Parts: sequence; C-alpha cells; structure tokens
Amino acid sequence: MTDQLHKIVIVGGGAGGLGLATKLGKKLGKKKKAHITLVDARKTHFWKPLLHEVAAGSLNAFEDELSYLAQAKWNHFQFLPGRMSDLDRDNKTITLAPITDDAGEEVVPERNLEYDDLVICVGSTANDFNTPGAVDHCLFLDNREQAERVHTTLLNHYLHAQASHEASPELNIAIIGAGATGVELAAELHHAAIELARYGLDAIQPNKVKITIIEGSDRILPALPIRISSSVHKQLQKLGVVIQTNQLVSEITKKGLNTKSGDFIDSDLSIWAAGIKAPAFLKDIAGLETNRINQLLVRPTLQTTLDDHIYALGDCASCTLKDNNGEPITIPPRAQAAHQQAEMLAKSLMGHVLDNQQPLTFTYKDYGSLISLSRFSAVGNLMGAITGGEMMVEGMMAKMFYISLYRMHQVALFGRFRTGTLILKDFIGKTTRPHLKLH
Repeated sequence: MTDQLHKIVIVGGGAGGLGLATKLGKKLGKKKKAHITLVDARKTHFWKPLLHEVAAGSLNAFEDELSYLAQAKWNHFQFLPGRMSDLDRDNKTITLAPITDDAGEEVVPERNLEYDDLVICVGSTANDFNTPGAVDHCLFLDNREQAERVHTTLLNHYLHAQASHEASPELNIAIIGAGATGVELAAELHHAAIELARYGLDAIQPNKVKITIIEGSDRILPALPIRISSSVHKQLQKLGVVIQTNQLVSEITKKGLNTKSGDFIDSDLSIWAAGIKAPAFLKDIAGLETNRINQLLVRPTLQTTLDDHIYALGDCASCTLKDNNGEPITIPPRAQAAHQQAEMLAKSLMGHVLDNQQPLTFTYKDYGSLISLSRFSAVGNLMGAITGGEMMVEGMMAKMFYISLYRMHQVALFGRFRTGTLILKDFIGKTTRPHLKLH
C-alpha cells in the first residue's frame, strides 16, 4: 500500500525537480521502497535555457517538450498536475490550488497532499524591480508560453510591415538585461531577422532591425569573467547589436524606454531579461525563512533552516557554502547548480529512506559557463574536471560543449541509449525541416 510507504513530494518539474523525481522513481519507486510524487502546474517539461530559441522561432517547443505523465509512467513515480498554494508544516501537508478551465470553471477542487519529505524546486520568475510600465509594455521569458508570445509578437510586426507597404520600415527591439538570457536572445533575434527575410518576410530588411541591450552594470555578462564578457561584447557589435551599459531603466512605455540618465530608447518590442526572484507564494510560507527575493534559505544539506523535512533546490533556494578560504559563497541560480543539487539530494534521500542515514552535504563544482550566439558562435570557459584547470573556448568547440549541456540533461531524464536515438532523430530532422518557425 502506497500510504504505508515513505512519501516524498517534489514540487516543481524543472531540470532539478524532474531529474530528482526520475532518479528517485528508478531507485525507490520501482522497488516499492517509497512513494514519489511530482507536482507541477504544467503538463509538460521544457528545458528553460532553450527559451530564447523558442522566442526567436529557431526552435519549435512542441518538438522538445516532455510529458510529465509519460515520464512518470516510464520511471515509476506519480505526477499530479497542480499549483502549490499553501503549506502546513505541523500536519505535513501541502495545498494544491483548484484547477480551472479556460472559462474559469473549476475542473479539480482544492486538494491536500501528505508528505514525509518535501522538496520545493519551483524555479524563478523575472524580477522587474517594480519598474513602471514593465508589466504592461514588456514581454518576459519565464516559460514556454511567454517565449511563444515573444515569437508571435515578432511575427506580427513582420506581417504588419509586409501588408502596409511602408517604404523601408524599421523594427526596434530592446532587451533589458545583459545576462546570459539577454545576450543569447539578442544573437538569436539577429539570426531570426536574416531568416525571416530569406523566407519572404522581407519588408523589414535585416539591416533595419535594431537590437539594443540595456544593462545596469558596467559590462555585459557581469557574473562571468571579463575576458568572456569582452569577447561576447565584440561579437555582438559585429552583428550590429547596440549595447548600452551603466544604464538603468526608469520607465517602459508603449514606444520605448526611459532611463535614469534621461535618455529615451525607441522600442517596438521590449523584452525583460534582467534579474530573477522566486515565486511570490514562497515569501515566509509557513514561517520558513526567505530572503528579499523570496528564496527559501537552506543549509548545506539543502534542508530549510527551520524544518528538517522540507528541502529546496535550484533558483528558489538560497544556499550559502564556504570556499577553500572559508569565505561564504552563495550558489548561483544556474542550471548546472540545480542539476548538481538534484544529484546530491537523490543520494541523500535514498540513504535516508533505505538506511536511515544522515543527510549529505552539498558541494558545488563550477564547470564553467557557455554563451551561445545563435548560429554565429559560442564563447565560454571550462573549468575543473573537464580541463584540469580553466580554459576559455570559442567557436565550434564552445558550440559543441554548449550543445552537450542539453544532451547531459536528456541523459539524466532518458538514459544514454534513448538520448542517442534522440540525437539521431534531431540530426535527421534538422536536415529536412525549416530553420525557422513561421507560425
């Protein structure tokens, strides 16, 4: 009986949560050693680092998404659709909000779900810092639906220009934030401008698409080494992307952006890619400690500071460790961090369930960072076990390593054999299907 088994509930089916559920399902669920449940508000999983490709139309999200129900069946865990809305630590239950249809009619009522151990990995959303006009006049890239909206809006601008017969129309695109998402999106949109013209939407010529990146720091990619930032900066400039650093946006309007320095930047399409925060419902939930961006504070074991039976990982967790010099370091909100945390927590929970072992302690290994500049190039640094030190990579080698990150994610979900078949299928598909999504 499942009610007699140890109950592990995982809330959030991102890279970390789905990987954790898959591993625990294989190791505990299959052997009836524990009952594993994954909860997510969506029905399918999509790897978030690829959203900028969906936004530009370079990738069809429906070809790369994964059904939670199918993954649960294949890997011996249960999937429950729903959105966590509350937490009762005393009774060890979470509340799932009602599910409604498009007309607002209730399909599934509010439910309570019991747990013995709870893992919260609900990711992050864009942090617009309450900038006036951001909600009304900006598009975001938090999920597949938002990325599809960016792509649809982009196409609508092209269709309007095609039908209006205006002489030499222009398209101004503003991207707020020059982290990895903003930089990769700029390159992908530049590639999309070239491809759209090739496919016949040529009223707006590529040289009439002005892409501007606005960054508050003194350089793009401020979290990465300067030499990577400088290399990417030069390559973006070669593509014609305008880069404005040391600029803070004070207001966003329908026609563009006002900056705190008094400048106005024309924009027909404004996309917010600056900063993150954890979902608002986590703020001080059930008395747990959170920081100013709603992240749950966790110990090196990934247990929350006030409850041994509640864990958090990924972007929604704030985990501070000490480096080799004893200085505190906060784990960055990156996919590789979430993947490593899920790997460690899987071993920790298996040891707890099977042998009543104490929780393991997380150790973060930075394997470097890679930035993709669409079809044009890639830049990054590889560190640690990969190179035996630190090495900057560019061009084709960097592109190969960048692609391998997604393949590693697929291996965690499907295993090596099935991932190999997916790689072959993808290769064949790329030789037969269009290079740009036009709908």
